[in-house]
Amino acid sequence: MSDSNTRGVVNMYGVYQTYYSVAILQSSSSSAISWIGSTQAFLLFLIGTLVGPIYDAGHVHILLVSGSSLTLLGVFMTSICKNYWELFLAQGVVTGAGFGCLFLPGVTIVSQYFSTRKAFATGIASLGSSIGGVIYPITFTQLQPRIGFGWATRVIGFILLITLILPLIVMRPLKYPPKRRSLLDIKALRDVPYVFFGLGILFGYMGIYVVFFYVQLYAMSNADMSPRLAFYLLAIINAGSSLGRILPNFAADKAGTLNMQILFASASSVLSLSLLAIKSVNGVIAFCVLYGFFTGTFVSLPGPTVASLSPDMASLGGRMSMAFMSAGTGLLVGSPVAGAILSSNGGNDWTMLQVWSGILLVLSATCMICAKVAKVGFRFRAKA
Repeated sequence: MSDSNTRGVVNMYGVYQTYYSVAILQSSSSSAISWIGSTQAFLLFLIGTLVGPIYDAGHVHILLVSGSSLTLLGVFMTSICKNYWELFLAQGVVTGAGFGCLFLPGVTIVSQYFSTRKAFATGIASLGSSIGGVIYPITFTQLQPRIGFGWATRVIGFILLITLILPLIVMRPLKYPPKRRSLLDIKALRDVPYVFFGLGILFGYMGIYVVFFYVQLYAMSNADMSPRLAFYLLAIINAGSSLGRILPNFAADKAGTLNMQILFASASSVLSLSLLAIKSVNGVIAFCVLYGFFTGTFVSLPGPTVASLSPDMASLGGRMSMAFMSAGTGLLVGSPVAGAILSSNGGNDWTMLQVWSGILLVLSATCMICAKVAKVGFRFRAKA
């Protein structure tokens, strides 16, 4: 439930990206509009990292109440915004800060209830982001033409209000760490496998969300897809990712989480570049299903992979924080740069936008491979 109300809402920003481009923010560039969603996603990871000591001190309830309040404030304020800076502050900053307070408890508490098959358990827990990424785009798409942008956003806010009550009631940590976690583990910078993995996460998150932000505009511009159908593409991607968070994560406990990251980062890079050749409605829909499946696995495994690369549990907190910051930094810059690339040719340079996304995912897969080689050598069948 917590994940559906944080990363699930982040995953739907492409709907707002498209709507803002043709309605409220027509005079703003694609890159400028992307900064709203990328800032929201970045703050989810940044605040989620910085509140670690508060969580460790036993103040989970404070984080849940603060996060829920900021999230609801940001969403309801978004519904009355009329210009760019209002949207940036309400949807990007305030809502993003709320997500950050809610994110860490949701990730940490789930793992405490499982001693084995943690990758599978993490995948099941992260299904919430897929479910939210299906429900919220459809809700906005169905309601916006009928009741307008403001009330469509408020309805999403009321859904959040109802569903955020459950985590406040039931989320209880089994235990707290004996000492407060460090936000950094400087020694990890001398751990070659971990450094390569961190670079892989950085490049991966830079590239993956480009499609989430721009696939609707791409489909309308290059596949002659109707706007009504194009607004459902994000829901289709997130529906596909639900399978990607279960089946491969189950296999990851046996094959190795890093091995699965390599496989699915590679597949995601091929898919991203293949969009260059897809010009039909059916082709775009099939692409969205497959892209959701492969990227769903990629974004649900960093936590278990960091754990597998950590020499001991004492260093896990700092290493997890650094990995989340790598992901957040990638989210912050990837899509706005893609928007700037798109605008460089009269707002229609889709080829270079997809090359940007695809190359970043190729770099991610390459770094993941280097991480494995640094850890186990060239024994490609070895578990890692």
